[in-house]
Amino acid sequence: MTLNTIALELVPPNVDGGQEKAAEDAQKVVRYSAESGLDGRIRHVMIPGMIAEDDDRPVPMKPKLDVLDFWSIIKPELPGINGLCTQVTAFLDEPTLDKRLAALTNSGMEGVVFVGVPRTMNDGEGSGVAPTDALSIYRDAVANRGVIVIPTREGEQGRFNFKCNQGATYGMTQLLYSEAIVGFLADFAKETDHRPEILLSFGFVPKMETKVGLINWLIQDPGNAAVADEQEFVKTLAGSEPAHKRRLLVELYQRVIDGVADLGFPLSIHFEATYGVSGPAFETFAEMLAYWAPTASG
Repeated sequence: MTLNTIALELVPPNVDGGQEKAAEDAQKVVRYSAESGLDGRIRHVMIPGMIAEDDDRPVPMKPKLDVLDFWSIIKPELPGINGLCTQVTAFLDEPTLDKRLAALTNSGMEGVVFVGVPRTMNDGEGSGVAPTDALSIYRDAVANRGVIVIPTREGEQGRFNFKCNQGATYGMTQLLYSEAIVGFLADFAKETDHRPEILLSFGFVPKMETKVGLINWLIQDPGNAAVADEQEFVKTLAGSEPAHKRRLLVELYQRVIDGVADLGFPLSIHFEATYGVSGPAFETFAEMLAYWAPTASG
């Protein structure tokens, strides 16, 4: 079963004032969808389960609403839209994770990306269930089991193949600011028979990024020249006038779609407005989807 969807990422707000902010975010989605012509086209919201990371995060991490609490607030405001989420598994033992995943699926979460430790820790650290183990343990409990794919990361081909062997049904890419995913999937298709669904992730870059640098921080991989090029592109986007910025993002989207469309992978689209949903972000997403979009029928 494929998701075959257009998903919009919505980050749970801080606990302080979170209920009001959550409802406000959902109302913005409805308004901007109508204004941009995306009304009825977004079929999922993707809610990340947030955990504390490095101390150098440009926007300090404050306690966030739990995914389930956030979903319960916004779901009535977004009729016809279902849920996807990420779930950190590495700090939950199996009985606790059992209950958590049952609660997520019962709430209407149709897909769960299993996530491990933050990058300040090594793979395998954490007292709970490793995400690669969760993929096989919960084959029957979670229909759509996802993993994060970072096409610029060294060794990612083998890592993704192993996760598919373990039971991953889809991969959600890190934010794409180059065509690295094209070569990655072309090589992956040659090396393996796995054809998991790919959620291609594209993110709007507002002018605020110039001062804050959150997107630059999110995609960082020190010493990786491919990522350095992506960071330069993000910098260019942040400093560009709206029309030029939109053209650059739409052209990137077109190159990625053209490059991966015939490789045999089911495709979905995942949009992210890292600094919060906005009219310009939705206008850009709408122009991308005018070029190509997954259809409800597949």
